[in-house]
Amino acid sequence: MMTMDIREAYRRALHHFGGYVHRVRADQWRLPTACGDWDVRTLVEHLVGESLCAPELFSGRSAAEVQDLLEGDLLGDDPVKAFDVAAAAAVRATEPADVLARTVRLSFGDVPGEEYITELFADTLIHTWDLATAIGAGDRLDPELVEVCAAWFAGAEDAYRQAGVIGDRPPLPEDADAQTRLLAAWGRGARPPETP
Repeated sequence: MMTMDIREAYRRALHHFGGYVHRVRADQWRLPTACGDWDVRTLVEHLVGESLCAPELFSGRSAAEVQDLLEGDLLGDDPVKAFDVAAAAAVRATEPADVLARTVRLSFGDVPGEEYITELFADTLIHTWDLATAIGAGDRLDPELVEVCAAWFAGAEDAYRQAGVIGDRPPLPEDADAQTRLLAAWGRGARPPETP
């Protein structure tokens, strides 16, 4: 198994997600995604919200204390700029040498900074596929990031499913590749959602 600094994996995942954000056409923001009943705009707003909260959580504030950051329209009139600014702040927040050992106070309890960054990375990576397929921009993820995510998620999948965060695993062909297997673990099939 390859090893990669989780902060670098997160930075790369945000960069790839952002690349697709920049490719969203004006008529695509309301397209459905594979993520429940979220459309493209809601999906991007979710990542913006996570990115806005990250610096505050790393500074010691609790999840309850940063809820106000998620109120209202986080994307405004310029969703692309909103994402770029929030993502850059999130990446900067992960740069200090001690960030992996910090305690992050999430809604379900305290976790080490390394675990929180891993969760942010995994969420961003899977949502990259959601966004790319929704706008018809391809469906291939960075294979190195897929490997990093799969190695971690093997131990987290059951807890995610029990918490109702992900759907059931779809059936897989025996020759499914690593990305298809990872997406299935997250409750996603190989095909993007149908678009009207």
